[in-house]
Amino acid sequence: MDHKNFRSFQDAGQAVLQYLYQRFGFNLWMITRVEAKDWIVLQSEDHGYDVKPGQVFQWADSFCSHMVAGNGPKIAPRSEDIPLYATAPINQQVSIKSYIGQPLFHEDGSLFGTLCAIDPQTKSEAIIQEVELIELFGNLLSNILQAELRQNEQIRQCERLEAEALRDGLTGLYNRRAWEQLVNAEEERCKRYGHPTAVFFIDLNNLKKVNDSLGHNKGDDLIQQAAHVLRDTARSNDIVARFGGDEFVILSVENDEMGAKLLLNRIKEALAQAEICAAIGVAMRHPTHGLFKAIIDADQKMFEHKRQIKSEDQKI
Repeated sequence: MDHKNFRSFQDAGQAVLQYLYQRFGFNLWMITRVEAKDWIVLQSEDHGYDVKPGQVFQWADSFCSHMVAGNGPKIAPRSEDIPLYATAPINQQVSIKSYIGQPLFHEDGSLFGTLCAIDPQTKSEAIIQEVELIELFGNLLSNILQAELRQNEQIRQCERLEAEALRDGLTGLYNRRAWEQLVNAEEERCKRYGHPTAVFFIDLNNLKKVNDSLGHNKGDDLIQQAAHVLRDTARSNDIVARFGGDEFVILSVENDEMGAKLLLNRIKEALAQAEICAAIGVAMRHPTHGLFKAIIDADQKMFEHKRQIKSEDQKI
């Protein structure tokens, strides 16, 4: 294993998984991310389980959840001898007779995910003596990950500086072209690290009425006011763009479902205070489908909300 090829966490992970497979066997080696209830496969060295990056399992079902909690060993040559492993729900999905696991950590010491392996056959008890090597590789990957995540903040800033020329003339927000560029870059990070991300679609409901009754200048004022509200309400690292016409979008990066709900409530309150009526759709990125499916889902939810508002208005 040539450490000179460790140009990134991705490269290091692939090299470590290949080395460990060559040394210990085991039909499946993985690097995973833990996010809320999800156990996300980021990288895999698979030789029989058909487990691919992007697949999601339930964290609580896994052996790793018990290992991280300190209730199960890092190396189990006969996993059926460990009661918590023997009864883990993951056994109903795949055949597991032996297991290796090691936590991976964020810089603040919180859990990022795991380096782990499973096999449908029991292994020699001698592999228990290799725990220090597994820990060494876990620490190596954690350190590379921590450095890379720090570097990513600088990369994001550079990407946004490069997109500065792609600003909407009326609102000063990113335009649709900038949005697409920044979303593409963020999707690559999501795939690499399993970051949770939320997508918001916001559509103004009364722009046509304002244009028809008060003129397009007033309509432009409404668009500018909405842009100001959204920019001030979104988090500092979120991407806010004018998608076109009276539609706005927000990419709330590294934000989980709870955080997205809080942001949605803040947006609703801020728009209400500004007396701006808008339809809003929100969707979370799922590791299996990615950001582009989340964008479609958020757009669809926005239209559903718009129809609901229109239906309620007709009843009045």
